[in-house]
Amino acid sequence: MTDQHTEATVLNAPLGKEVAYPTTYSPELLYPISRSINRKLLNFSGTLPFMGADIWNAYELSWLGPRGKPEVAIAQFQIPANSPFIIESKSFKLYLNSLNYAQFNDLLDVKAALENDLSQAIGTKIKVTLLTPEDWDKKETPPLLGKCMDRLDVEIDPSKAPDANILKADFTAGQVEETLYTNLLRSNCPVTGQPDWGTLIIQYKGPQIDEASLLTYIIAFRNHQEFHEHCVEKIFCDVKDKCQATELSVYARYTRRGGLDINPFRTNFNAPWPFNSKLARQ
Repeated sequence: MTDQHTEATVLNAPLGKEVAYPTTYSPELLYPISRSINRKLLNFSGTLPFMGADIWNAYELSWLGPRGKPEVAIAQFQIPANSPFIIESKSFKLYLNSLNYAQFNDLLDVKAALENDLSQAIGTKIKVTLLTPEDWDKKETPPLLGKCMDRLDVEIDPSKAPDANILKADFTAGQVEETLYTNLLRSNCPVTGQPDWGTLIIQYKGPQIDEASLLTYIIAFRNHQEFHEHCVEKIFCDVKDKCQATELSVYARYTRRGGLDINPFRTNFNAPWPFNSKLARQ
């Protein structure tokens, strides 16, 4: 696949436009967007400074069984962070809706179709897991581990954009290992301007990060317009650069829209794979 969906064509994506919902199986609806668009702004060159994945959950997946009876499942998608493309979210939703009138023999056939279509669109192999509603009901919402920063008494200028220069760390003491999180993440869709809400979890080893500066920096994303994946990569790079963490993981759990939630995870060490159970707001 070539780098076909660049800056000029992001605005041509289905997002923010009125489109007819499909009534036939239509893999061609998937609209890839190059990751290189944002990564050029972060001055990446050569090897990525992180690994990880974008974890998508689809709660409105349905198709027809061999006798025409509707079936439903919850789909989990793992898209590697080193894939050349992401999928624009509305096109993802439209594609999933196109399965509503398609017949499949069983769950394995649906899984195979999803993996094939998405792997072709994204340019690398992705992992798909399908859960029945009964399977999902057995999953528990884990408590967030670490220290919540939300009660810090910080003064916020709501007009400020995210500024990495406000991030501070204590370089005079030894290294620490800790996990910090906030439920106050809000960013905005770069096409529609609609707000995206999330919980951000940062696990690191290095000089102790000043929590007030970190929370102020994260809250400033309220005025920032970028896709979920791009926000997490910007946060990762800024914290790594300004706070000099030797080990760093950044994980965002965004609330769902259109039956999909997007949860980007980036790390530069062999961190435990993040949980994928929905939080209270998801």
